[in-house]
Amino acid sequence: MNRYAAIVAAALAVAACGQNGSKSQSAQPAEVPAVRITATTVQARTVSQTEVYSSTVQAYAVNNIAPQSSNRIQKINVDVGSYVNKGQILAEMDKVQLTQQKLQLANSEKELKRLKQLYEQGGLSQSDFEAVELQYNVAKASYDNLEQNTILRSPITGVVTARNYERGDMYAMAQPIFTVQQITPVKLLVGVSETDYTKVKAGQKVDIAADALPGKTFTGKVNKIYPTMDAASHTFSVEVLVTNADKALRPGMYCKVTLNFGDRQSPVVPDEAVVKQLGSGQRFVYILNDDGTVRSSAVTLGRHVGNSYEILSGVNSGDRVAVSGASALKDGSKVEIVER
Repeated sequence: MNRYAAIVAAALAVAACGQNGSKSQSAQPAEVPAVRITATTVQARTVSQTEVYSSTVQAYAVNNIAPQSSNRIQKINVDVGSYVNKGQILAEMDKVQLTQQKLQLANSEKELKRLKQLYEQGGLSQSDFEAVELQYNVAKASYDNLEQNTILRSPITGVVTARNYERGDMYAMAQPIFTVQQITPVKLLVGVSETDYTKVKAGQKVDIAADALPGKTFTGKVNKIYPTMDAASHTFSVEVLVTNADKALRPGMYCKVTLNFGDRQSPVVPDEAVVKQLGSGQRFVYILNDDGTVRSSAVTLGRHVGNSYEILSGVNSGDRVAVSGASALKDGSKVEIVER
């Protein structure tokens, strides 16, 4: 009986050991499969440091043409859209006052000549002669001023962009008779980020593209750099001049202005390799380790060139980084590199 009990006990012990062994084996965690990715070796490339800004074409100069006082318009010589030269007569006002002033000037000139001979012969004192000479100069200045306000000339070469009166109207000093704008050259005021203040130089070339003229580009140059910053937008104004010899650019056109601040050598990675961290603006790339795992590295992005990013910090030339499949990775992930 004792022998039978001992055999049963031994059998139960063996069975228990087998069950414990099975439980121990099933408790081991399953191995995490490697993430399939493509990878690339980071290389340095020459990256153009360009910035694109928006602006609007402006006339180089704008002149409002009008006399100093009210008068009737006797003649209109040009219309909206007319190209005019500097000094060209645009309109003529009533000439009654000008004619009267011209007669007075002629009399003053005749009197001055007569008394000048008398003065040179000693028959007139110097003070009396100077008084007559002053009277003539006043009459001449009055006539010149009245002529400028009767025969209206363009002070610039440009195009007439507004005409507010007709022939025979009484000019009432409410609006100018004409507006003339100089459009060769034209200018653009560009608001440039204050971080680029030291990079902009007078004479620097600028590329310009107008939405109204697709496929056509223009070259301008920096003419003036304003010395103060806008506290709200953190920008400063740069005046760009474009010769506009063909008059293609017109005031009011919307343009894209490209400033090139030079080139630099920087590491470049495909944009697919850059992963944005959820809930923040931080960007990462995953660098391959020698043991087949990856580690994350925060990066500072520069220019976006085609389908690649310039990297300012966080990655070095020669590093191997994950490309496709990078968004599924985390620190320490095992990876399997596949061919693209």
